[in-house]
Amino acid sequence: MAAVTIWNEYRHERENEAVEAVYPDGIHEALASVLEADHDVRTATLDEPEHGLTEPVLESTDVLLWWGHKAHDEVADEVVDRVQDRVLEGMGLLVLHSGHYSKIFKRLMGTSCSLQWREDDGLERLWVVDPGHPIAAGLDEYIELPKTEMYGEPFDIPEPDRLVFSSWFEGGEVFRSGCCYRRGSGRIFYFRPGHETLPIYEHEDVKRVLRNAVEWAEPRACAPRTFGNRTTAANEE
Repeated sequence: MAAVTIWNEYRHERENEAVEAVYPDGIHEALASVLEADHDVRTATLDEPEHGLTEPVLESTDVLLWWGHKAHDEVADEVVDRVQDRVLEGMGLLVLHSGHYSKIFKRLMGTSCSLQWREDDGLERLWVVDPGHPIAAGLDEYIELPKTEMYGEPFDIPEPDRLVFSSWFEGGEVFRSGCCYRRGSGRIFYFRPGHETLPIYEHEDVKRVLRNAVEWAEPRACAPRTFGNRTTAANEE
């Protein structure tokens, strides 16, 4: 059982009636309901002190989920530093939908993470292009979302270590929708679906991906690593 923290801006749901109608308790609570049966889950939001991501919270987090959209610039740099340090130490990070523009994702990727987009509620198929990957376990050839926001290439990110999903949209666009990375000892997964005005997180295959991704991103036991000056074997004797 992983210790999971779900971070959400929690602005749209309180300011936009259309979003509130889909996620009345907030996107973070919808995500929590997907994971709480198998994991120790807590939530944190932007307007809490230190955005809810205090040092004790992050120190006790195995996997952090991040959903942000309209207030990326309001996230304090010291909190971004704190999250980055924990990822390098081994904490897993799942970045969802418009979180591609978050400070933490751009910091870890080292690029603008810019893309094309169109909000037209069209059809999307997320093709499983790496069917042997643990995040794709239990899925068919593709996930079909009848209504979704289009994200299209070019997507200014580094080449993923593994690409699990590639999307096709009705307008002909394609997009790298499931990208895996390693930074330090931490595992990172970017997953595109999750537009705030559509019940994407109620889709059973999307829920399956989230559950699989949390298990994949959990910290693993590994050989210890030391840095800095090291005495020679002769000096140690």
